[in-house]
Amino acid sequence: MSRPITRRAALLATAIAALAAGGRSIAATPVRLTFDRPFDGTMAPFFIAAARGLFRAEGVMPTLDSAAGSPDAIARVAAGTSEMAVADINALLRFRDDDAAPAVKAVFVVFDRAPYALIARRSRGIHILADVEGKTVGVADSDLSYRFWPGLARLNRIDTARVRIEKISAAVREPILSAGQVDAITGFSYLSALNLRDRGIPATDLAVLRFADYGCEAYGQAVIVNPAFAREQPDAVRGVLRALVAGIRIALANPAQAIDDTMSQINAASRDLELERLRLVLHDNIVTDDVRAHGLGGLDATRFNSARDTLAAGFKFRKTLTVADIFDDTLLPPRDARQII
Repeated sequence: MSRPITRRAALLATAIAALAAGGRSIAATPVRLTFDRPFDGTMAPFFIAAARGLFRAEGVMPTLDSAAGSPDAIARVAAGTSEMAVADINALLRFRDDDAAPAVKAVFVVFDRAPYALIARRSRGIHILADVEGKTVGVADSDLSYRFWPGLARLNRIDTARVRIEKISAAVREPILSAGQVDAITGFSYLSALNLRDRGIPATDLAVLRFADYGCEAYGQAVIVNPAFAREQPDAVRGVLRALVAGIRIALANPAQAIDDTMSQINAASRDLELERLRLVLHDNIVTDDVRAHGLGGLDATRFNSARDTLAAGFKFRKTLTVADIFDDTLLPPRDARQII
């Protein structure tokens, strides 16, 4: 995604990185970092870290690319074609349920609250989650928000027999809801809801019912790493995570500038839309009350187990995976270095 640089420019970048790192001489470790979807404004902390030399100052030089969903991104990391990826930690749970799966683990939770949501039309009589009984919901079978739906319904005593599920392609969920062919869809709050507004549906007609507000304790996007790379290059992994923390802090302090730094890297027509997307994710998914209390990147075992059990209502696991199977906290920066004031 980046243009080749001249030797002189490379030497200059190295010198700047060395100064930023306190004068240390750094040999940058190349890292292929794959996102599970096309670039958008929510990825601004990573692009900031790249654009402002934060990765290079930590001794790493990432190449950023995208995959066709979390399973694809995780498969690339497992195969070693990408050293690291940003993917849904619940997709990693499903991947690791296979006995033959490599021991890929997450090392940093980016979304402390998953963005799963039911996006509904108020004009179709849906204002709260209980209103979905007697309605039609469009779902994409590959979408994890749909896989969490049976467990969420059970938590909220919703009679799923009274909810008509219509399986459709993820690409047509928003057009179908916009056209009134279904009453609601499952998806990501920061994607579907904003995209629907961009299609002309008034915000006043949209009910964004976040699963997290109805008892779902799931985490969302996480940084995962190839086990061999984590073992052989732990300092590079730590460097990526430190740069990410710095990028999140910069984005939080000035989202507008963060989007300005990011727009050249994403195929988006609307800066305002991507700015709103970033602000939503920072507030709803990344910098939550738990993160303010405990710092970025970590994971609570009780919450993890609760989310796993909620997912199990819609995906039948063959074995019981623990936090230790999925998450490695030994590469995290110290807690005080991850704190958000």
